[in-house]
Amino acid sequence: MTAMPSPADLTRIRGGYDPDPARSFSLKAEAYTDAAWHDFEQQAIFARSWQWVCHVEKVREPGSYIALQVAGHPICVVRDREGELRAFYNVCKHRAHELLSGEGQTTRIMCPYHAWTYDLTGQLRRAPHTEDLPDFDLGAICLDQVQIEEFCGFVYVNLDKQAAPLAEQSGDLGAEILHWAPDASELTFGKRLTYDIQSNWKNVVDNFLECYHCPTAHKDFCSLVDMDTYKVTTHGIYSSHMADAGKGANTAYDVSNASVRTHAVWWLWPNTCLMRYPGRSSMIVLQIMPAGPDRTLETYDFYLETPEPNEAEIEAIRYINEVLQAEDIALVESVQRGMNTPAFPQGRIVHDPNGSGKSEHAVHHFHGLVLDAYDQAASA
Repeated sequence: MTAMPSPADLTRIRGGYDPDPARSFSLKAEAYTDAAWHDFEQQAIFARSWQWVCHVEKVREPGSYIALQVAGHPICVVRDREGELRAFYNVCKHRAHELLSGEGQTTRIMCPYHAWTYDLTGQLRRAPHTEDLPDFDLGAICLDQVQIEEFCGFVYVNLDKQAAPLAEQSGDLGAEILHWAPDASELTFGKRLTYDIQSNWKNVVDNFLECYHCPTAHKDFCSLVDMDTYKVTTHGIYSSHMADAGKGANTAYDVSNASVRTHAVWWLWPNTCLMRYPGRSSMIVLQIMPAGPDRTLETYDFYLETPEPNEAEIEAIRYINEVLQAEDIALVESVQRGMNTPAFPQGRIVHDPNGSGKSEHAVHHFHGLVLDAYDQAASA
């Protein structure tokens, strides 16, 4: 069981944070380095928030399923025979063995331990050699359900039974995504990139949420988009990051024949980033998963018009993988090393009231959500 922070801990970790980003400091370094805060976040943040699972393509057909871990818990998502999308704890009600693994198609959910068998609604249908057990009722046994939602072509789950629907929590996010990416649900999987980063997950999010570092660290990116048009807006549990494509040739990848001319990016609390880069119609999903106080696992999933990327997309994926990600990983790993020294307790937020990409107000917004999540979980 994760120890709850004391009232003194919560007061200390909030020190320096101000609701006004122009007056605020960042989160304290201990939130990025102390194992106790990392462990608490699994319960305070990841077990209470909407977590991205996959594109709806993966579970579009009846019987399709995917198994995954959410906040350290085994979860399975399945489309039942009637077409309803369901999510369960992926745990047999007999002896707690995990039921499904990986992804695929099935007509039933059978435990590989003792062959207890459930239908796709989670109802137990068969339990070998239980016919003579007193007071044993198949109909009374069902897998524990988890909240699930389809949202803008993607599937999300939430372990918190009391959580409001994602569409409700996220306000205008759905309309905003569908305005810029109306075909999101019709795209198809093209490529996955994976990364193992020696830095706290919040450092990875912080870095994503500002382009103050871009002119120094991402010179190619600053030729891909028009930095003068870069605008960052925070709303509730998300922030939007918008810019026009650069007007001339760039050093990142060729966009001369691009049908999409806007760099549109959304960060959704706490750890999902949805991106639409200049080029053909596409969506990139960045999932940022904590694996330790100083370790983060990342996936970049590319959803394209066709299963095979075209020549420009191959070059774009190469640029993101070999250049942009290499630059960002070096940055956040250096930051993590610095935070582990006594030289850095916390830093000042740089704020532009006009909301430019060179402002850190979206970082400040994220930090406020983290601190609020700490308080809410502790009080609950």
